[in-house]
Amino acid sequence: MYYIEDLGKFVGQSITLKGWVANKRTGKGLAFVVLRDGSGFCQCVISQDQVDENSFETANNLNLENSIEVTGTIVKDERQMGGYEMQAESVTLLHKGPEYPIAKKEHGVEFLADQRHLWLRSKKQWAIMRVRNEIIYSIHRFFQEKGFMKMDAPLLTGNACEGTTELFATDFYGKEAYLSQSGQLYGEAMAMAMGRIYTFGPTFRAEKSKTRRHLSEFWMIEPEMAFYDNNMNMVLIEEFLKFVVNNALKNKKAELEVLERDIEMLEKVNNPFPKIEYKEAVKILRGEQDVNGKTSIQVLEADMEALEGRVAEIDTEIAEREETLKGGNIKKGVRNFNQNKIDGLKNELKEVNEKLENLPQWLASAKNFKDGEDFGGSDETVLTKMFDSPIMVYNWPVGIKAFYMKELETDPNYVKGVDVLAPEGYGEIVGGAERETNEDILKRKIKEHNLPMEEFEWYLDLRRYGSVPHAGFGLGLERMVCWICGIKHIRESIPFPRSYGRLMP
Repeated sequence: MYYIEDLGKFVGQSITLKGWVANKRTGKGLAFVVLRDGSGFCQCVISQDQVDENSFETANNLNLENSIEVTGTIVKDERQMGGYEMQAESVTLLHKGPEYPIAKKEHGVEFLADQRHLWLRSKKQWAIMRVRNEIIYSIHRFFQEKGFMKMDAPLLTGNACEGTTELFATDFYGKEAYLSQSGQLYGEAMAMAMGRIYTFGPTFRAEKSKTRRHLSEFWMIEPEMAFYDNNMNMVLIEEFLKFVVNNALKNKKAELEVLERDIEMLEKVNNPFPKIEYKEAVKILRGEQDVNGKTSIQVLEADMEALEGRVAEIDTEIAEREETLKGGNIKKGVRNFNQNKIDGLKNELKEVNEKLENLPQWLASAKNFKDGEDFGGSDETVLTKMFDSPIMVYNWPVGIKAFYMKELETDPNYVKGVDVLAPEGYGEIVGGAERETNEDILKRKIKEHNLPMEEFEWYLDLRRYGSVPHAGFGLGLERMVCWICGIKHIRESIPFPRSYGRLMP
């Protein structure tokens, strides 16, 4: 078998490719078929002078997603995706089938979600899944090369990591059990046995939320390290994120081009991550403390002014192009070009106006943020606007963090937690902490969180027998995929999303 991703090895040779029709256009005596095989896309040029009559007729009658076999010579062509194309010698139809339901036109989100099993075949979704695979591979490489052991936490648990209000309950032989929201507590036990471990598996949250950042089933990477404090934890997190992003930039250039990702923004991951205490972050958010001579309020007001200017520019260009289309004797190509430009400008205008609608709310939220509260999505976006790379916010108020986080020795109202906020509005992608090692404090916290003490006796044993300082963190895979790919909604970051109201296909 030959695959499109390997075409560079076969320039000048005649080979056979098998795949599906991703696109087709025809001209006088020519058919151009874009073939996809999962590894990539290749334009096949079928000339009436170069193939037999049956092959040319087959090519002309192909529909989207027909499966075919094409034999031909590979030639270099930098204009094509991947840099190569095939000059066909023969075309064989493998399966035709009915008309493909996802035509090359705009579809609503719900329609595409219902057709997810087919939507995955589109070029954009192909690119996202290829980047997702690279991220997964890089995660395993990073930890394995550092001597971590991959271990597995149970998906069915008898206790909740952070309370039961957002868990899926199920019957386990007559006893209530829960689908795991995190493998972290078990990760701590495994780290006490193995030193450095990581878990990588599905987790579940029963939040009735349909935001662009939430899924009910998602994948978490959770390393846990014995003899680590939170400072060491933050060093590891930064090294880890840089490793994963740089591998995606290096190995998935073509896919990121398909996604039209601004890689300059991703390359900024190589800058040192600013590390900011929660108290300082609040001052920055409220505009009470500047960063590099600018306050958050000034940055938001400048954004508002720039967006208003862009709206005026778009309105002017649309009006000019529409005026052009009113003229007579316009060639079809010119008409189509201008209409496509207008459609693109209208889509951009919609996005710009949405941002403009949000900015006054963000401005008010930032100015009025109350110390001790958790950051919302808009707050995270405003904070990351102030820096050129992901930021780390650490030492959080005890009231908004999980019971297992270690209290600061200097102020028990704060805990040694850390969140990593990705830029461009992608928000929290990592949450971590040094773990509480004092058994008495943990018991008090368990009671304060109204958790059943008996369900945590095994967890308290970790503090009774050979307790050591330890820390860890959790990375949401799908949020990482969204950030690296530059996609707006988390539903596109996983092959088959499960979210509030969505269980099929």
